[in-house]
Amino acid sequence: MPDLLVRLYELPDPAAAIARSARAGVTVRRANAWEKRAVVGFVERAFTAGWAAECEVAFGGVPPRCFVAARGGDVLGFACHDTTRLNFFGPAGVAPAEQGKGIGAALTLAALAAMRDAGYAYAIVGGAGPEAFYARVCGATPIAGSTPGIYDLALLRK
Repeated sequence: MPDLLVRLYELPDPAAAIARSARAGVTVRRANAWEKRAVVGFVERAFTAGWAAECEVAFGGVPPRCFVAARGGDVLGFACHDTTRLNFFGPAGVAPAEQGKGIGAALTLAALAAMRDAGYAYAIVGGAGPEAFYARVCGATPIAGSTPGIYDLALLRK
């Protein structure tokens, strides 16, 4: 999977996507430090230990570099930035039962807007799985020659 490049200076305003989620009863916002255990636990249960480790790093920033989607007290999704590398978006994910409802778009745009507001002109989506999703939501384009990128796990297999 290639890395993708996002032009943050052309990023769509996340307000509309966040408002759509809110109308469906889903809150999308920056996570609070005291929510770390709940969010990281969700990521580990719903996705992978590796993503949970990256999400944990996001909570080391002030403010946390993690956005969360929730309904009531239930975490439905997350999106992080500046975890494995500076200027990298991700990991991000939405619970399988909640996918296709616009939550991922709201989380993605909120986190990318935070990167833009921090001064980045571009963001890299590392090892992006759903390329079509990122192209549609934020205009991401593949970076030639970026596979396997920083996620080459050859050293860990030895």
